[in-house]
Amino acid sequence: MHLLGSRPGFLRGRVLIGLGALGALALIFLITSPTSDADVDLPDEVDFNYHIRPILSNNCYVCHGPDVSTREADLRLDLREHATARLEGGGRAIVPGNTRRSLLVQRITAEDPEVRMPAKEAKKTLSPREIALLERWIKQGAEYKEHWSLIPPAKPGVPEVPAGWPATGAIDRFIGARLSGAGLKPAPPASREGLIRRLSYVLTGLPPSPEEVRAFVADESPDAYERLVDRFLDSPRFGERWARHWMDLTRYADARGHEFDYTVQGSWRYRDYLIRAFNADVPYDRFVAEHLAGDMLETPRRHPERGFDESVLGTAFYALGDATHSPVDVRQDEADRIDNIIDVTTKTFQGLTVACARCHDHKFDPIPTTDYYSLYGIFESMRFAPTSLLTTDLTARLDSIKALKTEMRQRLADGWLGELAEAPVQQAALRFPQEEDRADEPSEPVSQGDETSSFRVLGDFRYGSFDGWFTHEPAFGRDPVMGEPILDRREMTLDSLAFGVASSQRWTRGIPGALRSPTFVIEHDTIAVMAAGHQSTLRIIIDNFQLIQAPIYGGLEQVVKDSDLRLHHFDVNMWRGRKAYVEVLAGIYEKGRHVSENHHLVGDDSTYIEVAYAVAYTGELPDMALHYSSSSGASPDAVQQAVRAWASGQAEAAQIALLNASLRQGLLGASLDPVASLIAQIEEVQTRLDEVDRFTGVTDGDAVHSPVFERGSYRVLAGDPVPHRFLTALDPDGAPFTTTASGRLELARAITNPENPLTARVMVNRLWHHVFGRGLVETVDNFGAQGKLPTHPALLDYLALRFVEQGWSVKSMIREMVRSHTFRQSTQADAQAAEIDPENLLWHYYPVRRLEAEAIRDGILAVSGRLDTTMYGEPVPIHLTEFMEGRGRPAASGPLDGAGRRSIYIAMRRNFLSPMMLAFDMPIPFSTFGKRNTTNVPAQSLTMLNDSLVVQQSAVWAGNLVALHGLDVDEKIDHIYLTALSRLPTEEERDNAIAFIRQQANGYGLSEEEAFDDLRSWAAYCHVVLNLKEFIYLVS
Repeated sequence: MHLLGSRPGFLRGRVLIGLGALGALALIFLITSPTSDADVDLPDEVDFNYHIRPILSNNCYVCHGPDVSTREADLRLDLREHATARLEGGGRAIVPGNTRRSLLVQRITAEDPEVRMPAKEAKKTLSPREIALLERWIKQGAEYKEHWSLIPPAKPGVPEVPAGWPATGAIDRFIGARLSGAGLKPAPPASREGLIRRLSYVLTGLPPSPEEVRAFVADESPDAYERLVDRFLDSPRFGERWARHWMDLTRYADARGHEFDYTVQGSWRYRDYLIRAFNADVPYDRFVAEHLAGDMLETPRRHPERGFDESVLGTAFYALGDATHSPVDVRQDEADRIDNIIDVTTKTFQGLTVACARCHDHKFDPIPTTDYYSLYGIFESMRFAPTSLLTTDLTARLDSIKALKTEMRQRLADGWLGELAEAPVQQAALRFPQEEDRADEPSEPVSQGDETSSFRVLGDFRYGSFDGWFTHEPAFGRDPVMGEPILDRREMTLDSLAFGVASSQRWTRGIPGALRSPTFVIEHDTIAVMAAGHQSTLRIIIDNFQLIQAPIYGGLEQVVKDSDLRLHHFDVNMWRGRKAYVEVLAGIYEKGRHVSENHHLVGDDSTYIEVAYAVAYTGELPDMALHYSSSSGASPDAVQQAVRAWASGQAEAAQIALLNASLRQGLLGASLDPVASLIAQIEEVQTRLDEVDRFTGVTDGDAVHSPVFERGSYRVLAGDPVPHRFLTALDPDGAPFTTTASGRLELARAITNPENPLTARVMVNRLWHHVFGRGLVETVDNFGAQGKLPTHPALLDYLALRFVEQGWSVKSMIREMVRSHTFRQSTQADAQAAEIDPENLLWHYYPVRRLEAEAIRDGILAVSGRLDTTMYGEPVPIHLTEFMEGRGRPAASGPLDGAGRRSIYIAMRRNFLSPMMLAFDMPIPFSTFGKRNTTNVPAQSLTMLNDSLVVQQSAVWAGNLVALHGLDVDEKIDHIYLTALSRLPTEEERDNAIAFIRQQANGYGLSEEEAFDDLRSWAAYCHVVLNLKEFIYLVS
């Protein structure tokens, strides 16, 4: 809505060009016809949030809102101080208390379309009621308020309802008060059969069994329903149901889409983590923290049986976005990937569309681009990382190896000190060989160089320090290995002590781990890494790009397979100016399997890697020889000091050289007999180490701060880098995040802070949405100005505060919702009530709901008897139809029925999604979808009629029915209805069923006696029942 022209001046509409300010004002008054609000139904008090902001947001904010890049005439209507300020050409858009002097009113009521706002180019028109609301608001003083969702919830009083009103708790009182005020009453309770079906599907995603239905209908105890609620909440099926809801938010998929649909390593472990978390009722604030910073928590949750870190699995959600293996521009690829993470994170946890501020200030919400790039820097500072689940047993065995190796060092050292005490070293007796005698060289490492010189040392571990490099997982320890014994097992002697290297085999081979350099800018042509190992990998990670593969990026990865240290060279000339880090991995990305599995890190008990140094250079490789100072001899005290330093793990390079010289010259004993038993124990423990399970998670690198990208382009940077911090609308005075490199842990704390007005509101609204079919805020992913207003703001605040008070318990909140009469009421709407509240915004009945795609498929398996309730594990391969073609197509198709497993366990491959799931509105996983579409299209009926799974399961169901020899025809029909619809058939339905089966049997040429034992006839009837609308809808 262009309220004012783009050029300076007063009311520059096209018909006003050339007029002076006074002439324009006079013309405005002549053509203005203020709208009276006398005939329009208006509230006594106009509220900015609930009446005015929606009008301004939908019609005005694009041109007169927060975004400076599209702002016209330097006028803002989203802030009172701007809207009421004097304009450059005179006058004010809004004069509180005076509509005639308010230029806003003059423009929206102008009769001339060239003057009237919104401008005709906007193709928007204000209704008489909207105009009247704006006028009344201005008359009442034009009070502005902060957006409702940014105001902390205030504890409301629980309202009273009329005597005899069906109210089981606070929820019913809030709903009842609104209904009563509108002259409405709630619908009567649903039938017990309908209620158990509704409750079972809402809480578990499955229909109740016939036995459960009969038991509940027959149970007349006053707490029968409450016990039923608790039983479903305690069911393992609850976690499967609600994990699937959550997976829509985090755009869960097992494959990355694009050209080859690469599998996301271990994605299913995140799915299992969700199921366990919802079943265990992990407090929501903890659950959020695990997603954002599960790798950084001081006291992670542990798996109840295997003992691995559960919390770190939450971070897998970062890696679930789509990805391509050969982007032309990896920096743009990174920007798009981070944008997706920002979008998913802020929608999921805060209900805000922060990604809209990527290219400009948010047009509707108080989210400047600096907020976006604060978050951008946070997520740019984290690194995607193959992450291992270290079991309690593996950790214990590693601790055992560490203790044994420490004891071995101490025993050898004690023996040497004894030898030295008996035969002191003579000063002249100990000589360094020629290659080690560097008395004239400095004792510190070689010069590090810099970006402008011909070389730069990125890391040199031979002197006993990681020097800013980041270790991940246990393999590399806290420091490089210095003085590790090199054993001659055949002769049972100590060959020598190794000089400093970063080594993944410091405890044993096959241990997971990674070593990563600080981030640097590529300024040289070549990076060289001195490394040795087996089945391990060196990679140059540019702009956090992970799917390294030919033809463009294949040269950035090398497999290490030499037992002797040698140089590995990487040509990085084409990536000069890009940020990068060196990655050292104990394991390889196996390329021998199906193409879609190429990016899985694997290893075995022979895997290890050792790195001496890494250097970037242009031209000639710099001299990287190991330099240390030594005297021409050594005193007894020096040797003894070196032995003690070695025993405690504190020896320096010169001391290791001294000890090696002493070993070679026989001054220290080389026999391993004193430690033979320890060596045997170490080897025995090593043979019993478990293979590790991996998934793609994240870890922190060093802090990267991003400037604002002009118009969202990284090629045009605007201003200084933005510090890591929280959204200014929620924390205007908050300090930058500096405790951790990325700030993810601080971000988690800011989001889970009980004072945050959004987190609890957004989550309880999501729960309400899944329990009742529509949120109190219908736009569950958008609590901003473009989102819908809450239908019951006081109830939303009550639930949000109660959620926090109850320890962020998801199950407690759901329990309170489903126990309410509001949940238990019938789906039959009173005709008069439906006329007053046609959209059921006041909840005068429970809405008729279609089941989600997964619930429909799982329900089919449940009623047929094919459902396999096995939990967890690798996904069942998707069944591939002949039409599901394309690159990255899985090597083999999965079974048609998914091995009977629930839909949550079927592989979600972005390029090969189930046609049945898509027909019933399962979202394509590219962003957050807290609210699925609910369409009613012919493809759904055709699916239920013709889909091979539906046909197959109808036959399976029929086979199980025919096998029930103890039941007569009527009882079998009753069983079908109880199984599929949780109710008994009417007499008419039973008669129709018998007639249908006879008709089918007659078509097959069967006699009357044969008809009711014929599998084909029963299969056809079961197929008919599955095609009843009642099967895929909750109606009662």
